[in-house]
Amino acid sequence: MASGSDRNPIIIGGLPSQVPDFDPEETAEWLDSLDAAVDERGRERARYLMLRLIERARERRVAVPEMRSTDYVNTIATKDEPFFPGNEDIERRILNATRWNAAVMVSRAQRPGIGVGGHIATFASSASLYDVGFNHFFRGKDDGKGGDQIFFQGHASPGVYARAFLLDRLSETQLDAFRQEKSKAPYGLSSYPHPRLMPDFWEFPTVSMGLGPLGAIYQARMNRYLQARGIADTEQSHVWAFLGDGEMDEPESLGQLSLAAREGLDNLTFVVNCNLQRLDGPVRGNGKIIQELESQFRGAGWNVIKLIWDRTWDPLLAQDRDGVLVNKLNTTPDGQFQTYATETGEYIRDHFFGDDHRLRKMVEGLTDDQILHLGRGGHDHRKIYAAYKAAREHKGQPTVILAQTVKGWTLGPNFEGRNATHQMKKLTVDDLKRFRDRLHLPISDKELESGAPPYYHPGRNSEEIQYMHDRRKGLGGYVPTRVVRAKPLALPDDKAYAGTRKGSGNQTIATTMAFVRLLKDLMRDKEIGKRFVPIAPDEYRTFGMDSLFPSAKIYNPLGQTYESVDRELLLAYKESPTGQMLHDGISEAGCTASLIAAGSSYATHGEPLIPVYVFYSMFGFQRTGDQFWQMADQLARGFVLGATAGRTTLTGEGLQHADGHSHLLASTNPAVVSYDPAFGFEIAHIVKDGLRRMYGGTPEANEDVFYYLTVYNEPIVQPAEPQNVDVEGILKGLYRYRTAEAGAIPAQILASGVAVPWALEAQRILAEEWNVRADVWSATSWNELRRDAVEVEEHNLLHPEEEQRVPYVTQKLSGSEGPFVAVSDWMRAVPDQISRWVPGTWQSLGADGFGFADTRGAARRFFHIDAQSVVLGVLTELAKEGKIDRSVLKQAIDRYQLLEVAAADPGAAGGDA
Repeated sequence: MASGSDRNPIIIGGLPSQVPDFDPEETAEWLDSLDAAVDERGRERARYLMLRLIERARERRVAVPEMRSTDYVNTIATKDEPFFPGNEDIERRILNATRWNAAVMVSRAQRPGIGVGGHIATFASSASLYDVGFNHFFRGKDDGKGGDQIFFQGHASPGVYARAFLLDRLSETQLDAFRQEKSKAPYGLSSYPHPRLMPDFWEFPTVSMGLGPLGAIYQARMNRYLQARGIADTEQSHVWAFLGDGEMDEPESLGQLSLAAREGLDNLTFVVNCNLQRLDGPVRGNGKIIQELESQFRGAGWNVIKLIWDRTWDPLLAQDRDGVLVNKLNTTPDGQFQTYATETGEYIRDHFFGDDHRLRKMVEGLTDDQILHLGRGGHDHRKIYAAYKAAREHKGQPTVILAQTVKGWTLGPNFEGRNATHQMKKLTVDDLKRFRDRLHLPISDKELESGAPPYYHPGRNSEEIQYMHDRRKGLGGYVPTRVVRAKPLALPDDKAYAGTRKGSGNQTIATTMAFVRLLKDLMRDKEIGKRFVPIAPDEYRTFGMDSLFPSAKIYNPLGQTYESVDRELLLAYKESPTGQMLHDGISEAGCTASLIAAGSSYATHGEPLIPVYVFYSMFGFQRTGDQFWQMADQLARGFVLGATAGRTTLTGEGLQHADGHSHLLASTNPAVVSYDPAFGFEIAHIVKDGLRRMYGGTPEANEDVFYYLTVYNEPIVQPAEPQNVDVEGILKGLYRYRTAEAGAIPAQILASGVAVPWALEAQRILAEEWNVRADVWSATSWNELRRDAVEVEEHNLLHPEEEQRVPYVTQKLSGSEGPFVAVSDWMRAVPDQISRWVPGTWQSLGADGFGFADTRGAARRFFHIDAQSVVLGVLTELAKEGKIDRSVLKQAIDRYQLLEVAAADPGAAGGDA
């Protein structure tokens, strides 16, 4: 035994290095026993004994360090596999038919004159993983509840369609319309899981890789949230996420594993299809992706089940008394296993088993063909069933199943395990014949040689089809299926909005705080108050939402097990198992995933929630814009608040915090209804209408949109709602806020958000100093004005025989004498969206360029968007029209020192909310 001085004093793995040894003699006995085991029985036997001791220690609740990875064999021992309740022969025939139809569908979609492509290799590798789920685990919605939530891997969609075809859920005509969504309407099938394109079929969009696993974690958490708050019974719902090992390279795939473990989401199972390949080659050619993922998931606190080898390996592993086979499996890199998937049995005998006499002896009784068919665990129904059952029954942790497969499995030697298999879409006649023979399907050579290959259906009354229907009936209905059962909500009356509409009196508050006050009033409503789900990324206090802590509380399944440092304060931080607020930490991606899960709850569980996600506006559509497209695809609803908006309003934060373009990004998403309100009363009308459009009326009338409002942190006196305010104009995007009362030369100023006060100051200066009569318009939504105009132009283009429609912005400004000058805290391209439909001379002022840290006044003077710069802009356009002399322009520049940034009034400071 090595002496203490000979050993490394740093004990790796979290062992208690500072704890004294109270019984050195006993310690020595244990160490001597280990040395004896090594000396007499070998390292492998000693290793086995140590692992069993660790296992027993955990059984006895003795805290020991977690191992990062285990041997490259199945986690579930053969002796521990449960009884398989299905008919494996029938299930194999079903799967063969599904495999064939999936491949044929993609191949037919690649026919001349169509050529829309598709992917067949991903499903070929994961087909058994899905089939066992469909036959034995995935719960449907026939009981009126949410069933299971299944995040299908995007590239595997052909297999899901092929199975639906066998069940008469899809027709042959629809299969032939794969990826031809418009030209073959109404039969077109979307390329990937797209609920917006197939709203009765798909539930979750997953093909933007990395967002599927992230969404699945937060869906599982939302299920617990709904249960804890008594809104929906989700006790039996389980979330399954089918992922690729290459997909796990995406930061979003692994970024929130700790949340799932921290909250004990044992209602969640990841199934990672480890076919060892990305799109172009191996995932870890020189390494072992399964071992790497095991280490990451274990470290994050997940239960890990490795499903690596099929049953043909069981007799070999049972012979492995000295661990030589396990050692060979442990040390062979993935790139070599990929090669074995493409080689002969003779090659595998020579290169895998041939370098050690003990390995050669293990397989001496096997033929080359038997060695060739030593398979991967992800293709073995019994092994898969054992893994799924163990995952479903595991308590206290989420589970990941790491299942090894071969990409392109059963498609033949030109596809299986090839680096290019992901891009291969067309099967030759010879490929089809080999494929048919491999699947034992009754399809003749003549059928394969005379045009497009046929689909295969064993017959509606066949044993296979009846088996499929029976299994789905026993599991509660067909999946995937998207069902909308939610009833319209009883919406609040005008009283809920009265406080916001009357303004702030003498108090100065920012529009962010105006919105928060409105939200508090709405959350008090007896009918819908409990359905609001406030969400923020560790910024509730920044946005003035800490006032909700005492009443709504922060959701935490463990409650608050500590004494809060601010417990004596009125607005103390308060966590609760039934809390209403979601506090997702410094993770905009996590918050957006919560937003999507909550916003689609009306369909997933038949219970509408009203998520309200508030964030720094720069960190929304820019940082997590892909998720907002996911939200649109998932038909989710809710409110998204870009707070501390604008390029010059957030004074001290600088470049990466200064948002001057999120409305442009929002304009690209057809599901986003975006507004840039100036005052609280505008917010009140916008929110009221948003609730009506998304949650009121009949289910058929409810719109699959979500609202984006930009609100600011600059305190102003919020004006009371004007009498006879133009509500239609507020909602459509433009209304005249204040008509000029003095001046002779007409002009129009259009402004949005925080720029409206600058426009009002410019109106005063123009009248008093330059004899200009400028009306001020509040452009609550440049984006909605443009969207309306584009729709009008499209209608006119296609209906020339009808009376030509006029865009709303043109109607609204018609009769108002220009020029028209627009100003906002956004880059010029935001208001310029409507320029072509404005009936007169157009000029826009905006914050183009990088943001920076300075006073508000200095920033606005730099970008030439402050009140004095607006004055100059109006005068410049009037001079162009010959209505004033150009000499006044230099006078204005000199008078207001517009070339001197330091000369600007610094303006109001502070005001986080």
